[in-house]
Amino acid sequence: MADTDTANNSIADSSRSANVKTPELHLRPSDTVMRLSRMGAFHQSRLSFIRVLLRKLKQENWTFERSRWQITANGTGVATYTAHGPERSYTLIAFAHDLPDEARSDRVIAEAWDATFTLFDGLPTDEDIERLMQQVPLQEAGRLSDSELVLSRANRSVRLFESVCDALANGRQPDIDEIEAVGYLMRTTAVYGSGKFGAADRSRWAERPEFKGSFQPELLSVWLIRTFTLDLVEHMAQARAPESATRLVPEIRRRFGVGNSTGLGMAPFLLNHPVLLNNWIEARETALARVRDVNTIGQREKEKFLDLLSRVQINVSHWSVDHQQQMQKINDLAKDLDRMQQQLKQHGFADDKPWDDLYRWAESMLSLEAQEQLVSLLIELYPQKVDELASGMCCDENTISKIDATGTVAELKTAIRQHYLWAIENNFERKASIARVWYVSAEKLEPRLGERFEEDIEPYEQPLSPARDIARLYDDLGKAADDSSLAAFLMQHPEHRHSVRRLQTVQYLPYAEIRDNTIAAEMLPIDMLRCKLSFFGATRFDPRSDRWVRITLFKDAPFPDELALLDPDELAYPPANSAQTVSRH
Repeated sequence: MADTDTANNSIADSSRSANVKTPELHLRPSDTVMRLSRMGAFHQSRLSFIRVLLRKLKQENWTFERSRWQITANGTGVATYTAHGPERSYTLIAFAHDLPDEARSDRVIAEAWDATFTLFDGLPTDEDIERLMQQVPLQEAGRLSDSELVLSRANRSVRLFESVCDALANGRQPDIDEIEAVGYLMRTTAVYGSGKFGAADRSRWAERPEFKGSFQPELLSVWLIRTFTLDLVEHMAQARAPESATRLVPEIRRRFGVGNSTGLGMAPFLLNHPVLLNNWIEARETALARVRDVNTIGQREKEKFLDLLSRVQINVSHWSVDHQQQMQKINDLAKDLDRMQQQLKQHGFADDKPWDDLYRWAESMLSLEAQEQLVSLLIELYPQKVDELASGMCCDENTISKIDATGTVAELKTAIRQHYLWAIENNFERKASIARVWYVSAEKLEPRLGERFEEDIEPYEQPLSPARDIARLYDDLGKAADDSSLAAFLMQHPEHRHSVRRLQTVQYLPYAEIRDNTIAAEMLPIDMLRCKLSFFGATRFDPRSDRWVRITLFKDAPFPDELALLDPDELAYPPANSAQTVSRH
């Protein structure tokens, strides 16, 4: 694998589905980028899937309608929201339920929710609605067809939902400080797609232009769920007090996103999809490199950057969590952003390659959280250099790579030293290096992480430690003759086939592998969650432990009825006065 400091790292090669060319650029090396400590500091950006989705919907002039609203005064019933595109339509079907407080749970093993949803492929008939009314509220226990693309459920933020409903019923706008403290009225506890639990297999829709990219049907569903949630609270306020009730003003309405509770089930995705991970991160690194390569800038670019920096500072001031380690990161980020602002006030922008100069200063002076926030800000400035890269962030994973066993043991050892030196340098004889075990729970068929020396779970271990497995392969290769064939070696050691296949798959993909030990005692799964969720476009990263997290999706984004009039990218960092100009009362 060529050094990513000097290589021509085009997003396009034989493993990608897009054909995006890029000039020779200096990308950050994988040893820098692919460490969990840095991946756990990523922020949303122009290449995040939420932003790609909203840009596409706006550019293609999609239209939206609330096609059915059969919701009672107490907030139960069914509603549908239809998105009409150039070629097809999709309909979110929402079922609202009367859920007692004692039955409300964020855990994946819950059996009842405030609302359940499916994204229907096309326009559902009355018969479809009746069928799905019997199945969707059951979630995993229900029966879906290939007309359903996504299955989801959500619970209310009880305190904030009631507070907002009460304020609107009394003719006033809700308190902005309360909104900022929570950020959502409902949080999803699962958003399932790609054939899970009987929903349509990914092959049914993967080639549709509107869904080119990662997780687009799921995120379309969440965006429409957000609209349903705000419509629901306004409807219930109106029913509670018809004479006095008011609606949310748009500037405050947009402050609400959709919450999400995500646990360990998401973490192994990055390990199980190395080619996809490479394409995500290589697109981001290419975007950064293109911006750092800009030779000179004008007053407009300077003012735009300083404006974005001030917006981010305000957003960070609203970001508060209970998790002590994350709160320290947020405090450090706030201080570092102030330091960056002062640096630019005192010294200005460099005349030659100013963005590269600023990044290098940040790399030596600021925390990882601030460095990665700067990456997102820099690529925000140049949509013409960045947005096209989104087309290269998907890949065809249907074809399983065949093992090339024609080489020798010596050649494979050389390849391991070249591409996995970081892995074989680990000492896996230490208990701390193999302290964790990834396994799948029998109850919910979800990934879990256990303690190897405290629980009897090692027989159920999943192959989610590439570093340890490669090191084991390298040790056994050392016991074989260098000139013996790889085919003969694998005949005697079939337990290493998955590691050989992985090496041959990723050896030319610089960002395919997390360069850390994923079963070490000190490993934090939330770093993997943060990385993936940043590519979704999540904000308000709020760890509840080192194994699950709450986040907000689509906060500050336009609603379907606003998309034609507003720029979703401009609202990704809302102007400083977007809500402050609205009366709190």
